[in-house]
Amino acid sequence: MFPKPKPLLVPNTYAYESEPMVKATGFREYDARWLFGKEINLMGIQALGMGLGALIAELGQKQEIVTGHDFRGYSASIKYALMTGLMAAGCKVHDIGLAVTPMAYFAQFDLDVPCVAMVTASHNDNGWTGVKMGASKPLTFGPDEMTRLKEIVLNAEFKNKAGGSYQFHENYPARYIADLTNRPKLKRKLKVVVACGNGTAGAFAPQVMEAIGCEVIPLDTELDHTFPKYNPNPEDMEMLHAIRDAVLEHKADVGLGFDGDGDRCGVVDNAGEEIFADKVGVMLARDMSAVHKDATFVVDVKSTGLFVTDPVLQKQNAKTTYWKTGHSYMKRRTNELKALAGFEKSGHFFFNAPVGRGYDDGLVSAIAICEMMDRAPGKTMADLKEALPKTWSSPTMSPHCADETKYGVVAAVVKHFEDAQKKGDKVAGQSIRDLVTVNGVRVTCEDGSWGLVRASSNKPELVVVVESPISEARMHDMFEAMNVVLRTHPEVGAYNQTI
Repeated sequence: MFPKPKPLLVPNTYAYESEPMVKATGFREYDARWLFGKEINLMGIQALGMGLGALIAELGQKQEIVTGHDFRGYSASIKYALMTGLMAAGCKVHDIGLAVTPMAYFAQFDLDVPCVAMVTASHNDNGWTGVKMGASKPLTFGPDEMTRLKEIVLNAEFKNKAGGSYQFHENYPARYIADLTNRPKLKRKLKVVVACGNGTAGAFAPQVMEAIGCEVIPLDTELDHTFPKYNPNPEDMEMLHAIRDAVLEHKADVGLGFDGDGDRCGVVDNAGEEIFADKVGVMLARDMSAVHKDATFVVDVKSTGLFVTDPVLQKQNAKTTYWKTGHSYMKRRTNELKALAGFEKSGHFFFNAPVGRGYDDGLVSAIAICEMMDRAPGKTMADLKEALPKTWSSPTMSPHCADETKYGVVAAVVKHFEDAQKKGDKVAGQSIRDLVTVNGVRVTCEDGSWGLVRASSNKPELVVVVESPISEARMHDMFEAMNVVLRTHPEVGAYNQTI
């Protein structure tokens, strides 16, 4: 029998090397994230693999799975421990080696394999590890599957089965790159900064963008799992500013930044201005709904209100639904509604046919952006951005809040604003026009200014975003209104960045 995981073991002891350690909070809403060594050990990863194999069988799915790993110093060892557990549970494992996460999603279709387990901590700081999992392409696990997986692993409900096997797919990235680049070359010669923050995308993104016809200016594309300059996260201003500097230095048409596991893409225009991903989504929605009539889009609650108010989208009869933040939630909703695309403010974009297969891929997003520019000859990326109605938007701001307390804090904040709406209280000097509570609370005032508070799904943080179609001052008013409520909760710590 494989031992039941412990929540905590002391390193450099017999127990640490002989028993699984798995901290319960690592099971997130739609994937898993732990501090490696402190919250999970290699035997804990093996237990995760055994539990995932048991869950796949429980779901009635064929026990065959694709796995790959990102470029961190410990990711390969974690993948091998995971595969040991999967094979012990009777799974056939298809190993594609070093990969960006969407390469693993692509492999499910390409190899006709139903399940996926990608070892990645995405853009999290060094020290973190994690696994993105799914058992029904192109979808990944949501809360129901993650809750059941947590029960199986922590209660050691493992079922050792014969029949587990292993297959390595040599030089698999070539198949993924060929799939991405099998398209007509761009008519317009675009000079593109390709920024990877020394993350995994650096191994693949430059050659993909060159193959579609771009002149590539590589920025931090060398693989370095210490992330020596900044975390590969295109929502962080440090990475965006590095891209800005490169765009201006090389007089590039656009800067494209990829996160640590390559499923997100950030954008800087030719003037060196960052365009937050939700605004890029509006631009792409305009472009796509001009070609595909009566298009439906799904966007997350962190995203700009322009998806509803933009006159071009209204004229093209595009419809938009706001939904929960999180790649699994958005992927599922985009799939359920058969939407043309889903856009998340973090930069996860989900394109259904004919553009994509429904999963998030930063390179598919980058290609879509270049093709949008190709269809707008004579216009720069800045021109396309300036054509949008003006709004003032914050970056995603994340105050620290422990995993054990963050959901309770958010529930209290939701109740505060629900009570305020019932009583007719003002927020930032105005009445509440609308509350959206599918994921935290999004408070919209009479003038369209809004603020969001929700719990991060993969880090011990809250998420705060504000926007105003009126002025920068009104954006700051909304931030103050949200922050005042948060500061009544001592569990809420310092922000990673503010406006």
